[in-house]
Amino acid sequence: MSRLPPFERFLEENRTTVFRYLTAAVGPIDADDVFQETFLAALRAYPRCNEAARLDRWILRIASRKAIDHHRGAGRRPIPVAAPPERPTEVDPAADGFGPALVAVRDLPARQRDAVAYRHILGFSVADAAALMGCTEEAVRASAYQGLRTLKEQELKERATWTND
Repeated sequence: MSRLPPFERFLEENRTTVFRYLTAAVGPIDADDVFQETFLAALRAYPRCNEAARLDRWILRIASRKAIDHHRGAGRRPIPVAAPPERPTEVDPAADGFGPALVAVRDLPARQRDAVAYRHILGFSVADAAALMGCTEEAVRASAYQGLRTLKEQELKERATWTND
């Protein structure tokens, strides 16, 4: 078994990837909270982790589960009357040019959202995305294609709205 790096180093090496995924999965407002839940869960489980060679996959599986939990709980949370104050984040999703895309990806169905995020935002191979999603490579390709097609259709609708105003 290979040895785990110190958790602080693991956090620094993976924070941007995890935050970018969570911004796509739950949106920029909730990404901070789900990010914290993800790394708290990882911190608790880290001493028992036996996947030192694939820690990046391990933390993204945790993040994916936390994003699913977030979506499941969305219907049970009260809707705030006033908008909450904006919170600064250490990782700015718009800084790398993905900002608007991350927000649009959030609204895709879960399978499409994950496929688009893993393949086109995080740049993972089809094989790695399939391993993270627990499906075949063909399913990843199909889900990513459908997600990108939906995003393109949304963009065309928005452009049509802008030109008609």
